[in-house]
Order: sequence, then structure tokens, then C-alpha cells
Amino acid sequence: MGNLLIKGDSTCAYYWNKHERSKDTIQGQWIRTGDKFYRDPDGFYWYAGRADDMLKVGGIWVSPVEIENTLVEHPAVQEAGVVGRRDADTLEKPMAYVVLAKDYVPSAELAKELQDFVRSKIAEYKRPRWIEFTEALPKTATGKTQRFKLRASANSETV
Repeated sequence: MGNLLIKGDSTCAYYWNKHERSKDTIQGQWIRTGDKFYRDPDGFYWYAGRADDMLKVGGIWVSPVEIENTLVEHPAVQEAGVVGRRDADTLEKPMAYVVLAKDYVPSAELAKELQDFVRSKIAEYKRPRWIEFTEALPKTATGKTQRFKLRASANSETV
């Protein structure tokens, strides 16, 4: 998995009044997009998520979008948001905020069922170690999940 860089006549020359951000983003003719991609054996590129949203679990990059997409396959899950949270050893692990579908009730048993469901579909290390049920995920005006709010909440909780 790597960072996507692009170049072209329509890219910006710099960020207005943001010298340090310009230096971090623009590398010669190339612009660092902030997106993570990987290439499969057939040469196709696949989007994995925003670099600032990616989790490094056990030294491996993990896309929260992959975990969210897996969780919403379960009939109890209406919506999910996944962020990183530090465990007792200060290692980053996935944490899921889950909005339940109608007629489902939060419980420790359901949380365990969702963890097992994810484990059955994708790699074990991608399994959310914590699941918090919530009425709604924080959103922008355009409907995108505000992960920075989920991260702040996850990292303010005790392990």
C-alpha cells in the first residue's frame, strides 16, 4: 500500500499562506493527494482510504473503510465508523462506532457477534477490539463521517 501522487497542468502551485503544508504536499511536479492505494496482481489500483484515516495495526496498514463495509453487511448494522484506539500496551487497534438498524438493541452479546462476523469475513487483526453503539455518527454538512470527532472520543476513553 502506498501514497497516491499525481501531476498535471491543473494541479495547484502552492497553498495560499500555508508554506509548510505546501512543502509537505507538493514535491516538484507531483502532488501528494493524501490517499492510500494498492495495486493488485492484475495491475489494477484500489483505493484504501485517506492517509490520515488509515490505521497501522501490528505494522500493517488497515483501511477503516474496509472494516466499516464489512460491518454494514451484518443485518444489525445500519452504519459504522471505524477509528484507531490505543490499547493498554499503547498499540493502535480498530474501534467501531455502530449505529444499529431498527429493532436491534445494544448488548455485549451483539458486540461480540459483530466482532466474530468481521473476523469471519476479513483478517483477524482488522477485527474491532471495541464496539460502541451510538444513535448517530457525527457528520459534515455533506454527509461525510467526521472521523476526527470519533478519534477524539475513542482516545479519551479508558482502556
